[in-house]
Amino acid sequence: MTNSRLSKRIRARKGLALGPILTLAFVLGLALLLTACGGSETSTTAAQSSTTAAPVTTASLTSAAAGQTALILASTTSTQDSGLFDVLIPAFKQAYPQYDVKVVAVGSGEALKLGQTGDADVLLVHSPAAEQTFMDAGYGVDRKAVMYNDFVIVGPAADPAAIKGMTDAAGAFKKIADSKSLFYSRGDQSGTNTKELAIWKSATITPAGDWYQTTGQGMGETLTIADQKSGYTLTDRATWLAKKDALKNLALLVEGDKALFNQYHVITCKAAKSVQGANDFMSWIVSPDVQQNVIATFGLDKYGQALFIPNADSAK
Repeated sequence: MTNSRLSKRIRARKGLALGPILTLAFVLGLALLLTACGGSETSTTAAQSSTTAAPVTTASLTSAAAGQTALILASTTSTQDSGLFDVLIPAFKQAYPQYDVKVVAVGSGEALKLGQTGDADVLLVHSPAAEQTFMDAGYGVDRKAVMYNDFVIVGPAADPAAIKGMTDAAGAFKKIADSKSLFYSRGDQSGTNTKELAIWKSATITPAGDWYQTTGQGMGETLTIADQKSGYTLTDRATWLAKKDALKNLALLVEGDKALFNQYHVITCKAAKSVQGANDFMSWIVSPDVQQNVIATFGLDKYGQALFIPNADSAK
């Protein structure tokens, strides 16, 4: 064999040997490249997801514990501040363990808005005129009386407006305005705020000036502010009794006017996400057992009187 032919055969064998090696090297390199790209994409996605968390809203309350149905109850700060829900909700859960109940405690006006938008399934509120408007507009399915108590006027023990012992709420408000004594309003469209504005209207007074202050807070917080600033305010009796030991400067001054009656209703919402849950809560809270054994007894051991009087069987 000539040197020329031998050289050609050697080069051919080298080519056959190197071909698979080069191919393998190419495939391995491509795999590494794809893995690197995939890793980079995964990292970017993870980083992006950590910065796009949904904001916390009432909608986030709709998530429920495993095996349970979320039930959103919107109610007033008075039922929350009085401690009623600390007794009411555990009792309901015992009767209906299939529900994961979330309570949104706001003013009655805000609670009605949550019912309107579908952010609440059932309401427990105390603003009768606003409730009727809610029902007339078709936002509520059913509305039933649950319980009542009353409003009282509290203020500094020194009583600069001299209203102590009065039983005429409008007359007491007039004396507060005439003396320009500090008055703290919730100003939040709650049932209490609505009642307060109705009393001012009865007294033919439009409250304004430095003496009339708006807190924009719930009942408990408004009582605290009135206590700290030695001012007057209107409060439901239940929250007053629950908070009064911590209020060193306030005294109960006016009570007994029929205009201070405070009725609570339960309302199931047309836009409810948990329709059955809303219906079950309504049926439960107006049942004779709950009326007499939960609501009628609440507060007796601690305050010597019930904070709410059940009246599902005698009121509309």
